[in-house]
Amino acid sequence: MVDVLNLALPFFGLILLGFASGRLFPLPERELGWLNFFIFYIALPPLFFQLISRTPFEQLANGRFVLATALSTALAFALSFLLCFWLRGKASEATIAGTVGGYANIGYLGPGLTLAALGSQATVPTALIFTFDSHFSVFGGAVPDGALRRREEEYRRNRASSLLVPRLTHPFIIATALGVLAAWAHVRPPVALDRMLEVLMNAAAPCALFALGVTVALRPLKRVPPDVPALVAIKLIVHPLIAWTLLSLIGNFDPVWVYTAVLMASLRPRSTPS
Repeated sequence: MVDVLNLALPFFGLILLGFASGRLFPLPERELGWLNFFIFYIALPPLFFQLISRTPFEQLANGRFVLATALSTALAFALSFLLCFWLRGKASEATIAGTVGGYANIGYLGPGLTLAALGSQATVPTALIFTFDSHFSVFGGAVPDGALRRREEEYRRNRASSLLVPRLTHPFIIATALGVLAAWAHVRPPVALDRMLEVLMNAAAPCALFALGVTVALRPLKRVPPDVPALVAIKLIVHPLIAWTLLSLIGNFDPVWVYTAVLMASLRPRSTPS
């Protein structure tokens, strides 16, 4: 229990610091704008790049592991989507619910927790899950939402590029592509650039967790939608069970890879439905 607390408290302590700061110093929420910009556009892409570029290229091609973990995320997404669509009848809200039930907060918590708990052997499975689940979030939530909410032929004809182009040029996508290319070519950035990327990579999680705490403080929960408990149960219980079941059925994975997948599937949802 002490080991678990020592592992978890630093992460939740950063959230608590952000929450306390938001309550004690209630600055306007717009003050978070540059911090959020730094997190998503400056700090997280180097985290993607560094994790992937340092992974042996042949291990990045582990299709069976990617299939099992991505399918578990997709199934959790679909289950959450169908539940919310049945309760609310709106595809846009069901898409958000699908993201809640299927996509964990792997960017903020995943690498830090898995590497701290399981050691360097968790680097490769963490990088694979980080890559494919994050891209599932970028595409999986937005494309069905746009397609289901706007069925007009004019939208499909004129808005397809406006839906896909920003996502194809998303910093996460670009960082991943560069990381895969660097892993394939066995190329490392120059020392000065590599150190700067390392600093940015290490800054991503602390800044993100602090911003998360501030956001919670500035946006107090006034009501709990009736489907939220079920969505949280899907994310925290059903999703890890699906991941463990699929990995067990496919079989022949290093136990550390299985532990990594189950731990990352067990992380809290990235977002909450309104």
